[in-house]
Amino acid sequence: MTIKTWLLGSAALLSTLSGAKAADAVIAPEPEPVDYVRVCDVYGKGFYYIPGTESCFSFNGYVRFDTIVAGNPATNLEGDDYQVSTAVRSRLNFDVREETDLGTLRSFIRLQNTNLSGADNEVEIDQAFLQLGGLLAGYRDTMWSSGIGDIEDGLLTDTDLVVGDFNTNQINYTFAANGFSLTLGLEDDGTGDAVPDVHAKLVYLGTWGGAYLSAVYDETFNFEDARDAIGLDPFDFNGVETFPISLPGLPRVLNDGSNDAFALKGGVYLKDVLLPESQLKVEGHYAFDPTVYASIAGLATTSAFTADNPNVLNPTPGAVPIFLEWAAGAGYAQGIGKLGIAVSGQYGKTFDTQFFGALPNGQFGTFSTTGDYYAFVGNLGYKFTPNFASLAEVVYRNVDFDRIGDTDQVTGFLRFQRDF
Repeated sequence: MTIKTWLLGSAALLSTLSGAKAADAVIAPEPEPVDYVRVCDVYGKGFYYIPGTESCFSFNGYVRFDTIVAGNPATNLEGDDYQVSTAVRSRLNFDVREETDLGTLRSFIRLQNTNLSGADNEVEIDQAFLQLGGLLAGYRDTMWSSGIGDIEDGLLTDTDLVVGDFNTNQINYTFAANGFSLTLGLEDDGTGDAVPDVHAKLVYLGTWGGAYLSAVYDETFNFEDARDAIGLDPFDFNGVETFPISLPGLPRVLNDGSNDAFALKGGVYLKDVLLPESQLKVEGHYAFDPTVYASIAGLATTSAFTADNPNVLNPTPGAVPIFLEWAAGAGYAQGIGKLGIAVSGQYGKTFDTQFFGALPNGQFGTFSTTGDYYAFVGNLGYKFTPNFASLAEVVYRNVDFDRIGDTDQVTGFLRFQRDF
C-alpha cells in the first residue's frame, strides 16, 4: 500500500466518523418565553396582572407608631389624672379585580392589628367584601359612615367626629349614572332575628366636590342595647339593679312596644374652595329616636384610639358613648407643599339621659336630663418623603348636662406613619 492510498483511506474514515458524530449531537431546546408581571393600569396606580390571568392585583398598607395622651377624667395605674400610651398599627390591603360582562368583579380584604403599650397583637379582619358591578356583600363600615358612592362622611381631621361609626355584615346595591349614585342596603343588626337594619344613600359627585344624603331604619334599639353600648356595670340600690348612666324610656328586649328608630344625615364637600389644595366639609344628622347610629365617643381612655372593629353592640370601644339627637359640624383642610393643616368642630344636643346621683332633697336616686355637646379638633401634618409622614392632633370635647354641669376632656396623639 502506498502512502497516498493510506492517506486517502484515513481521510475517508475520519469523514465517516465525523458524520456519525454530528448525527448524534444533542440540540438544546429553545427556552420557554417568560411571562413577566405586567402593569395593570385599568384601576389606577399599584395594580399588576396576576401571571396567566386577566385579574389585576394590588397590595398596600402602612405601619404607624402613635404616642397617645388622654387627660382627666382618664387615670393611669399610678393614680395620676391622665394616661399616656404608645400604640403600633399594621395594616395590609389585598385587592383583586377583573372585568366581566356583568361589570367589575372585585374582592377586597384588609387585615389589621393595633396594639396598646405592646399588648393585644392579634391580627383581625377589618374589612372583607366582594363586589360584582353594583352589588356589594361582606364586612365593612356601615353604610351610614362608609365611602359608598365615593364620598366619605366625617369631617376632615383624623378624629373625624362621625356618629354611628362601626362595622357590620351587609349587602347592598348601587345604581350610578351622570354623577349620581343611589345605594340601597341591608345590614345585620346582631339581634338574631330575621329583620335587618335598612339603609339608603344618595350621592352626587362633580368637579367642585360632592353632596350626600343618608337614611337608616334601625330595626330595634332597646334598653339592653343602650346598656351594652354604654358598658358600665350595674349596682344594687335598695334592692334594685341600677345603672350609673342609661337612656330612659326604651322598652326592654322581651317587652312589646315600639323600639325601632329612624335617622337622617347629610353633607356637602367642596374642593379648592378658598385656596388650591383646600377642602371644606359641612355635615349633620337628626335622629327621631335614640339609636346606635346616633352614638359618638365621649369621655375616652387611650384605648379608644386603638380599638379595632367597633360594632353595632359596642360602637365606641374605650369610650363612654354620647347619644346625640342632632349634631352639625364643619371641617377645613389645607395642603401647603409637604405641610398639611386641618381643623374641625361639631355641636349637638343629647337625647334624654338618665344618671344616678344626688337629688335636690339630698338623697340619692336617678334623674334624667339633656345636654349640649361640642368638640373641636386641630392637627398639623408633615410629609418627610412621599411614603413617610407625621401627624400631631389635639381633640377637645365638652358635654354640659342641664342638671349636672359640664364635663370636658383633652386628648391627642403624635404619629409617625410609613405607607407602602
